[in-house]
Amino acid sequence: MKKFLPLFALTLAICPALSQQSPAAPAAPARAEVLVLGVYHMANPGRDIFNTQADDVLAPKRQREIAQLIDVLKKFHPTKIALESDVFGQRAGREYSDYLAGKYTLSRNEIDQIGYRLAKELGHKTVYPVDVDGEFPFQRIVDYAKASGQSKELDAMMGEIGAMVKAQNDYLATHTILETLLYMNSDDKITADVGFYFRQAHFGEPGDWAGADLVSDWFRRNMRIYSNVVRLADSPTERVLVIYGAGHLGWLQHQFASDPNVRLRKLAEFAN
Repeated sequence: MKKFLPLFALTLAICPALSQQSPAAPAAPARAEVLVLGVYHMANPGRDIFNTQADDVLAPKRQREIAQLIDVLKKFHPTKIALESDVFGQRAGREYSDYLAGKYTLSRNEIDQIGYRLAKELGHKTVYPVDVDGEFPFQRIVDYAKASGQSKELDAMMGEIGAMVKAQNDYLATHTILETLLYMNSDDKITADVGFYFRQAHFGEPGDWAGADLVSDWFRRNMRIYSNVVRLADSPTERVLVIYGAGHLGWLQHQFASDPNVRLRKLAEFAN
């Protein structure tokens, strides 16, 4: 009888180990994919506190670079292209239809140069405006800083932002459009950009949340943009390219990355 004990003991040792093995994880369900492309404003509209000073995107050299960028974005295989254009407006749809019909000449705007061109080359019949305006009460921060004796701190922070924009201008002057957008869409750059918003939230106090309200209003606007885009990602097979000013990039990426029904993609994945 004793000669059977080692075999019996071995069996007892193996069985608990087998029972503790986790079952194979089920395959992850397919999800819609979203790529948020943060861009500089190529037409120099001057609508921001600090603005990129872009050279002429219609120059032959830059047009070749736009073609290079288009080729990279095609690797994502977008099924829809969402644009920083009024979600309630008809302008983008009308311009794109006219462009397809040969009745519209592309402007310097990044909506035209990237969005319309790519959509046409992919055979898309339409483009999708998703922008919504929102409050940006920066003057409240200025007033609070002045009243609380913190104007120097605010001026110093704004000086840092100005230097950051100048560095971006200098980078664009010596690099291609694709290289510049890879720089602007890098994780470190996005973290720094978002960080400046949170630093503005330090200006305020109970009863006058000047900075916190500005950041909240900015988050609200981007959340509404996200909501507009999600409506387009209505199937697991959709791949939505979102083309937006880089100031929105970190916020929109965070929102899509937090959505369990969406897979966030990034420019760098397709640039090699």
